[in-house]
Amino acid sequence: MSKQISFIDLSGQQKRLRKKINDNISNVLSHGKYIMGPEVIELEEKLSKYTGAKYSISCASGTNALLLALMAANIGTNDIVFCPAFTFPATAEVISLLGAIPYFVDVEIDTFNISTRCLKNTIKNLSTEDLKKVKAIIAVDLYGLPANYNEINKIAKENKMVVIADAAQSFGAEYYGKKVGNHADITCVSFFPAKPLGCYGDGGMLFTENEGIADKVKSLRVHGKGKSKYDIDLVGLNSRLDTIQAAILLAKLEEFDWEVKSRNIIAQKYSEELDGIIDIPFIPDNIKSIWAQYTLKHEDRKTIQDQLNLKGIPTMVYYPKPMHLQNAYKKYYRGSMKNSEKLCEEVFSIPIYPDMTPNDQKYIIDNLLKII
Repeated sequence: MSKQISFIDLSGQQKRLRKKINDNISNVLSHGKYIMGPEVIELEEKLSKYTGAKYSISCASGTNALLLALMAANIGTNDIVFCPAFTFPATAEVISLLGAIPYFVDVEIDTFNISTRCLKNTIKNLSTEDLKKVKAIIAVDLYGLPANYNEINKIAKENKMVVIADAAQSFGAEYYGKKVGNHADITCVSFFPAKPLGCYGDGGMLFTENEGIADKVKSLRVHGKGKSKYDIDLVGLNSRLDTIQAAILLAKLEEFDWEVKSRNIIAQKYSEELDGIIDIPFIPDNIKSIWAQYTLKHEDRKTIQDQLNLKGIPTMVYYPKPMHLQNAYKKYYRGSMKNSEKLCEEVFSIPIYPDMTPNDQKYIIDNLLKII
């Protein structure tokens, strides 16, 4: 008889943290400051300390974080913003919502992240007119692995671009000895429940070293307010983090270091057992993934998924279609992006979460070895 494995199981985490979470929520119910309450300020301060970023500004979601970042960078109509073709829709949609142009760039076949070689070639081939429109790049840390920020920042400096890190999946990861949060001009994080640090709803955070950007984001997230609530300086939006969600995140933050360690132990075990059997994730030197997903590649993906499913092992495909081939973005099509298209046909993610038991992981590995 087959077992039934969860793709992401938050029940173990909730058992460990239930009392602290309940106490924190109870405190919010007692003081009644449900919007921008003291827990929100405490969370921002603690995450600044955790990441080393000078400014941390909370918001309503990871998507809103990206939107606020672009708005703070003055991105607008017909501006060009580079982003990977292999990513979640939010990366491109926020660019389009502001009337800017998402300029898709292919990714590296091994890291899944934006290819700096392709980025250089794309910039090189732009017309003089389009070069004037280039304003920013959104680099995505796919599956929890930070992108090549040393090279990205160099390219951005040469072309006067703002660098925005879409770190929706990578909070807790490290790049050259520093936590994700200060490798770009603005870093955007999601606290969606399935993320490495997740709340019980939607939530997000922006990190920056720039005081001007921080002040602007703080205004934009509350309708563009000035010195008082009804003194409006900017066209903004409503994007505040609920106090209850901040309270939940504070409880989870207490054991986050253990969860980061656990994710890495589980990922290392997968890699040790599956290396040479199937195409496993590649981690460059001086980079530590947070393993939001453990993603494999295989030409016969569907057969493997179907057989794992029969054994009660769920899998997910992130993502089945690249952005440049999506109906909403076909008008920005500029030719094939071979790596992105190939990855969409081959990648699949298997279960990984901090409280996964050794027996459950062994069951997954054993079945993969039998199938492949």
